[in-house]
Amino acid sequence: MNKLFTAFHNSGLRWLWLTLLCLTLDQVTKQWVAGSFTLYESVSVLPIFSITYVHNLGAAFSFLADQGGWQRWFFTAIAAIASIVFIVWLAKTPKSEVLLSVAFALMLSGAMGNLIDRALFGYVIDFLDFHWSGNHFPAFNVADSMIFIGAALMILDSFSSENKQEPHDKL
Repeated sequence: MNKLFTAFHNSGLRWLWLTLLCLTLDQVTKQWVAGSFTLYESVSVLPIFSITYVHNLGAAFSFLADQGGWQRWFFTAIAAIASIVFIVWLAKTPKSEVLLSVAFALMLSGAMGNLIDRALFGYVIDFLDFHWSGNHFPAFNVADSMIFIGAALMILDSFSSENKQEPHDKL
């Protein structure tokens, strides 16, 4: 038990609380929308933002949404595999690499949030709807936001000088 605690304390797994917080926020907001809105109902919040309740049967931008149902299990499997990969990466990330750990924790919460939706309902609940001059961007949710923010932090981390090795001496 002591080894498990030490491994948890000395790795990125110490950020699992952030995963649970973001996952809870994602699920609470989705259930609030599903319980408060009818499907396709939209409420304008700002001139460029509405809450619009939609079901996404596909992946990002409704990719493969019209494929007859097999995509539910395909995207469920992808989300499950991604979740496992993020947990492994968190376990292998030293606690000193905070930005990378936070990135993995956020992406894990997003993958798990959409995994829960797909497994329970067969679709992902989306509701964040941004629009400009009559053009609507595809609706998304908190889980998608966490994946995006996590990926951006991971890219930012890749540019940080702390994580780069010293270049080898040139011959």
